[in-house]
Amino acid sequence: MLAEAVADADVVVGALSPRGALDGKLREVYAKVARLAEAAGGRFGVVGGAGSLQVSEGGPTVASGPDFPEAFRSEAAQLAAVLDDLRGSDEGLDWFYLSPAGTFGAYAPGEATGNYRVGGEVLLTDDDGESFISGADYALAFVDEILRPAHHRARFTVAY
Repeated sequence: MLAEAVADADVVVGALSPRGALDGKLREVYAKVARLAEAAGGRFGVVGGAGSLQVSEGGPTVASGPDFPEAFRSEAAQLAAVLDDLRGSDEGLDWFYLSPAGTFGAYAPGEATGNYRVGGEVLLTDDDGESFISGADYALAFVDEILRPAHHRARFTVAY
């Protein structure tokens, strides 16, 4: 059934969290989906996490910091492993992994602005050191990448 769903897709989106029944299994699930997307000639886009972003160029990751919430450490590690798997995947797989800003999610919904900044491996912050994006603007960035691909076999991040 999964192979049928992926077969005709131009882009397959992975938007699962390694919680509940998927805790410890997301990496395996995404590896299978990535193989199916590659076989079908489609892209694989992953709704990633901010934990694997670097705090500064060449610096430690967000998740390794003392202020990173303990409740999200396992999730951050599992999503980082997914990113590692994508980076080590066959060159035939066109993928992207979009990390949100540091403050993002249902607990901080924010307002849709229609704007965002794009970064690479380092957490984007504003002049006050804050890192934030609304769910609506994160989704806009994700859809923009689907419609106008700019990141191939790469992770990027967005924030205000």
